Amino acid sequence: MTRFFRHLTRAGDRNAHHRYAARLETELSTYREVLDVHALPDIFHYWSNKYVRPKFEQLGFSSPTDVFVQYLKRACDNDSGRRKRFLSLGSGNCDVECGLSSALLTAGLSNFVLECIDVNPNMLARGKEQAGRQELRRWMVFTEADVNRWTPTGTYDVIIANQSLHHFIELETIFANVRNALAVDGFFLADEMIGRNGHMRWPEALVLLRQVWDSAPVRYKYNHALRRQEARYDNWDCSKEGFEGVRSQDILPLLIKQFNFDLFVAFGNLIDVFVDRCFGHNFDPTNPEDTDFIDTVQSLDEDCIERGLITPTHMTAVMRRCHVGKANIYRHLSPAFCVREQA
Repeated sequence: MTRFFRHLTRAGDRNAHHRYAARLETELSTYREVLDVHALPDIFHYWSNKYVRPKFEQLGFSSPTDVFVQYLKRACDNDSGRRKRFLSLGSGNCDVECGLSSALLTAGLSNFVLECIDVNPNMLARGKEQAGRQELRRWMVFTEADVNRWTPTGTYDVIIANQSLHHFIELETIFANVRNALAVDGFFLADEMIGRNGHMRWPEALVLLRQVWDSAPVRYKYNHALRRQEARYDNWDCSKEGFEGVRSQDILPLLIKQFNFDLFVAFGNLIDVFVDRCFGHNFDPTNPEDTDFIDTVQSLDEDCIERGLITPTHMTAVMRRCHVGKANIYRHLSPAFCVREQA
């Protein structure tokens, strides 16, 4: 458990509620006008298509979204004569959820309702509007609530967390609620960030990253999010004000305690810095010099992850309450292998 979390929730701390409320307001303000939370630099798509997609293809999928679609279809195909209940935790603008609903309907599956829960009313309103435009309202429900304080209503056949868990503080409670609310044969689907809190690098990764950084061209070192040049890479803590990555490092260890894994794909660490929003815009996927650099960092990153020198920062997982046979994993990168031991 993080030091911040213990401090925030310790008994007798009269200011805990106010600190939480301030962070929540920062989070709400940050995403109030964000129309596309999934927008990423072009270089990200170069990297993910070349290096991430093949990992999923080896396991029978094309992407994290395809994992979601296939397991939702599986739940719908298991026809018990009732409408399947699906839930998405921290759904934001609900664009992914609208896409999932559309995919099921296109496949001829309409025996479901997908509930979207989020604390941000502006984002939920955009989700409702999109669902209305796509004529999906019959199959979608929108619930404004703080997932940290969420109480399940009934049982769900599939519960989804799409890039949302790393925004939540009350992970122990949330995972217990998911487990209790999940049907015995249900699925918990997650696509998540599992690196160090605040999306920082752990010391062993930071040493490697700064070696790469020091040899990189100056033009790769402009931070577009913070609007500054970084001659030396700043191991920035994104959770200082809002909830971005607030308990990322606790997600995987806690999931291992609560669930059995049916599918697990893990990847990425050093490469994140160069393909994400802060520095990714410095790279042109049509420029061979830029792609050669990305290829080199990716090779180093993957080698170090597979040797256990550093741990992955991304995971896509399918989990269950019930017993699972042999999990479908990429190479030897099991959930246990990918946990970074903490002092």
